[in-house]
Amino acid sequence: MATRLVQINMKAQDDSALGRFWAEALGWGIDSEGPGVTNLEPVGFTYPDPSAVCIDLIARPEPKTAKNRVHLDLATTSPAHQAELVARLRELGATLADVGQGDVPWTVMADPEGNEFCVLEPRPVYEGTGPIAAVVVDCADPRAMARFWDAAMDWKLHELTDDRATMRSAQGVGPYLEFIRTPDTKSGWNRVHLDIRPYGGDDLAAEEARLRALGATDPDIDQSAISWRVLADPEGNEFCLLAPR
Repeated sequence: MATRLVQINMKAQDDSALGRFWAEALGWGIDSEGPGVTNLEPVGFTYPDPSAVCIDLIARPEPKTAKNRVHLDLATTSPAHQAELVARLRELGATLADVGQGDVPWTVMADPEGNEFCVLEPRPVYEGTGPIAAVVVDCADPRAMARFWDAAMDWKLHELTDDRATMRSAQGVGPYLEFIRTPDTKSGWNRVHLDIRPYGGDDLAAEEARLRALGATDPDIDQSAISWRVLADPEGNEFCLLAPR
């Protein structure tokens, strides 16, 4: 049994408006599976596929109050492309953001609802990832997070240090998943979280039991009305275990 990262879930006060921003930012298509849900994926994409990690925006009334623990890094191909992308994103409604990054070669921005993201300078490692270079998770212990997620998914571990862990799909395509050591601590429910999915033919209950044995915990919420499972990783970051497909 194994899972893989298929999408990120992002809460939004206005899922339609924020969905339009991210669709324009990434050059992706936009759809909706129901009221209060906006789905983004590449044009012509067949879900799920390791070539992309999709985005689901879910309407929630609560405003953003703290720095997100999960954010996107966007890829660029040249310094000119980086500058052009930053300018285009500002025209779409993004703003420059200061999260204490200091003098760095990447640009930290926030979307129209304040969700932080980075526009990276060109890096050879991200060639071919698509517009999203990486999904980045702040953490206290990258090594511990890598142990859990390396066992939880069939993604391949590429880099592991005290300050950083990097994974990519088993097929070697699509964006990276990165765990970066930060001094910040988690407070409240994560506004952005990971959604993982087992492969077709696997058993959801058995996969949930396997993840719990690896260290996943129960976030203690009522799950009686949903068909998926909500769990938390060893640092308390919520994630959803979706039905096999």
